Amino acid sequence: MFKETKNLELKEKVSNTFLKTVSAFANYRNGEIYFGVTDSGEIVGINDYASEAMKIEQKINATIFPRPEFSIYKREENGRTIIILKVSKGKNTPYLYQNQAYKRSDTSTVTVDQKELRRLALYGSNLKYEQLSANTQNLTFKTLEYHLIQITGIKKINIDILRTMNLYDLEDKYNIAGELLADLNTFQFTGIDIVRFGENENIFNYRETIAGKSLLTQYERTLELFKQYYEFEVIEGFKRVKKALIPYEAFREALANAVVHREYDTNAHIQVSMYDEKIVISSPGGLPEGINEEEYLKGQISSLRNPIIAAVFNRLDIIEMFGTGVKRIKDEYQNSFTKPIFNLTENNIIITLPLLQKSAPLLDEDEEKAFSIFAQYAELTRNQIEEMLGVNKSKAIRIINSLLEKNFIKREGTSTATTYKKI
Repeated sequence: MFKETKNLELKEKVSNTFLKTVSAFANYRNGEIYFGVTDSGEIVGINDYASEAMKIEQKINATIFPRPEFSIYKREENGRTIIILKVSKGKNTPYLYQNQAYKRSDTSTVTVDQKELRRLALYGSNLKYEQLSANTQNLTFKTLEYHLIQITGIKKINIDILRTMNLYDLEDKYNIAGELLADLNTFQFTGIDIVRFGENENIFNYRETIAGKSLLTQYERTLELFKQYYEFEVIEGFKRVKKALIPYEAFREALANAVVHREYDTNAHIQVSMYDEKIVISSPGGLPEGINEEEYLKGQISSLRNPIIAAVFNRLDIIEMFGTGVKRIKDEYQNSFTKPIFNLTENNIIITLPLLQKSAPLLDEDEEKAFSIFAQYAELTRNQIEEMLGVNKSKAIRIINSLLEKNFIKREGTSTATTYKKI
């Protein structure tokens, strides 16, 4: 028995319906299509392998443009022959079927929108969005100049310096990276939205949206608000010592990575949500192409969505270029019971930075009983927890939420597929 996934589609017979999925796999990720297997995973087989394999090849060659890279072979399963079509992700995107580009959405194949189509075209041309011409050419760079003077010792910024930093191209035009780093820009919907919540999320103690200004201005202003709310001074002996409820370096790294690696062709702000017990930073755009979740969390590889912007931030000593940001964030919590949480979705990277806590928080009797259950099982649903504790739904939810807040367990999945695991 087989089961459809994001990278596997099942087809009972050869018909044109598989061609959309060929487009999807060629555009985004390697994938396979099994012919001779029903949607439910039952193996029914293909009678004439040679004839059907030829039909698959002919259909792809006649309808997918440009021609994707693929291979066809057979496999014997339970005395029946299935045909396996393996499609490789291509470099000449977009791969079109009947003038449409497709992508996989879970186990379905859907048409891409205009924004995705533009990204595929840029990728196929070996270009990044930040390399396109700026929306306006009337730009000034006083903020960038100030930072360069502090770091490099230059006397004044000029076109040659901007060209060296790849913000001004050979056609004598500023690019989008240049516009984003200019003092003012046209990106009114891709800034940073900062909210300081009160006792619940219905109460805003403070809110500020920073947009249409240099990324450096956005970055610095957000750091100022962090210091205002999460740093304080204490007297130790005869000295004033600065302390932080949340590690400054962890917040700075998370913020810098959000600014550098977000999608700038998405009209959405970076969200910085400040609570009494944590900060949550949500950055538009999932993982950059060429890096998976495991590599991201281990900090092994730096795959840059915006390499020009990243190079400027690196030149200004704001970030490293070698993917060490996640590791640095984790290192700041090395001696804390609470740990940062990284939630990676298709459209966002969300980092939660809790308050530093040297020892484990106290658990009440119900929470201790629940936690002892988590110590025995790798993964549990809410219904299972409810049944094992012998409590009703509302009480189970209260216990689960308390353990989540105290960082004893973590939530995985969404909606009906939600499960909980011991941290």
